[in-house]
Amino acid sequence: MPSARKLAFISSLALFWLQPLAALHAEEKLKVVATFSIIGDFAQQVGGERIELRTLVGPNADAHVYEPRPSDAIALAQADVVLTNGLMFEGFLSRLIEASGTEAYVAELTEGAEILRDPQGGHYHFHGEHAVFHEAPFDPHAWQSVTNAKVYVENITRVFCEADENGCPDYSRNADAYLETLQALHEEVSQAIDAIPEERRVVVVAHHAFRYFEDAYGVTFLAPQGMSTEAEATAADVAGLIDDIREQRAAGVFAENISNPRLIEQIAGEAGLMLGGTLYSDALSAPDGPASTYLELMRHNATTLSRVLASD
Repeated sequence: MPSARKLAFISSLALFWLQPLAALHAEEKLKVVATFSIIGDFAQQVGGERIELRTLVGPNADAHVYEPRPSDAIALAQADVVLTNGLMFEGFLSRLIEASGTEAYVAELTEGAEILRDPQGGHYHFHGEHAVFHEAPFDPHAWQSVTNAKVYVENITRVFCEADENGCPDYSRNADAYLETLQALHEEVSQAIDAIPEERRVVVVAHHAFRYFEDAYGVTFLAPQGMSTEAEATAADVAGLIDDIREQRAAGVFAENISNPRLIEQIAGEAGLMLGGTLYSDALSAPDGPASTYLELMRHNATTLSRVLASD
């Protein structure tokens, strides 16, 4: 039988090896899936080093028409938290959640935000020759208002604190700093748009992704497509838009990073306007691009609008 001294030594040795394992387990990162790049950026700002982040729809990609991959289902199955926009923005998500069998907490970050209704009540898209109507009573692009972006961040902080109580002080501290930065951004964008003559604040974009920007900052956006890029613009839509451009004296036409610019270039030509550059609507740019974070996205859009619209 081992002596008491030998048993004490074995016990202390076991505790020595178990302590690092316990510490390692305590520092295990929160597994987070964000549905698209803008939400991914919000999540990283709040989560910092405490989260392991996977973003499904990456830079310059269109969540409206995204087709999930098997690796996406695996990511959801392993996740602790799934962060979504909601308001039917991610049309792929419900079937992906079902396919993954995930038990993660799925959070809709637009909860509590000021939401605009879709004036058309939905959109059509086509399967072959058949038109299918998707009801969408709300405009999902709520992040285009910095005030709403702050709601996204507050919701992320709440969800992370619920999922990882030990990390809550870190999440809250990160969020507080970021919210201050967002408030400064809101004031910066407001000042940039206020400097544009009111008669020049009508522009054309590919689809109606900027109504929250319009509501918050006072620029009118005309578009041939509705709330979703799945809605195909008809010849009648384009003709009606050309009439609106002339009637409202639109001062600029802009491509979007998620859309093929061919249609918007055609519209600019028919309206006698130059293409003023690219605005970032539903996705960030690549890391080496001009809008690789939400802060840069909003600054880029405000600066691009100001540059084109500030003078004839």
